[in-house]
Amino acid sequence: MHLMLSKLAVARGGVTVLQDLSFALQPGQALILRGPNGSGKTTLLRTLAGLQPPAGGSFDLPPDSVAYSAHADGLKSTLTVAENLGFWAEIYGGPAIDNALEALDMTALTRRRAGELSAGQKRRLGLARLLVTGRPVWLLDEPTVSLDVASVALFTGVLRQHLQGGGLAVIASHVDLGLPEAEVLDLEPHRARVIARDGFDEAFA
Repeated sequence: MHLMLSKLAVARGGVTVLQDLSFALQPGQALILRGPNGSGKTTLLRTLAGLQPPAGGSFDLPPDSVAYSAHADGLKSTLTVAENLGFWAEIYGGPAIDNALEALDMTALTRRRAGELSAGQKRRLGLARLLVTGRPVWLLDEPTVSLDVASVALFTGVLRQHLQGGGLAVIASHVDLGLPEAEVLDLEPHRARVIARDGFDEAFA
């Protein structure tokens, strides 16, 4: 599985925010998106996930190859940790949940309801869902929100194992993930320009 973008443009609210994005990722590679809030990181990830059409250009990525992790953890609060993961494993037809529980240090919390978890535990459970999708492409929007330093390191280990297994990842993150082998893409040069009334062009924010 690979990902290739050719002069891709993406829009938010009908207004183009990023343009002329061209890059390619091969199995085992990760790309970290950098840019200030409002620069278009989430919009780009949503476009790649198939949740909205591109505003221009193209990309090559089958929707059924993608697992998208957004800001919300997507948990059912009345279900236990194991029941939440089991639900997603059944939806995706992915692997058993045992490895996901162990990888994100959730085994001791298997029978606890998701609504009773701390913010960090909920985030780890949301990330554990990636491992039961069986999908090779991970699109991650600020995946380490609510995680402490130890949990960030734990997740980086999970991510690295995914890459070593031939997966790939595109990650929007302000945090240093300790993944020096990842490529970094600064979105600032790709921000769309608008002409202000005074005649000066400005980056769309």
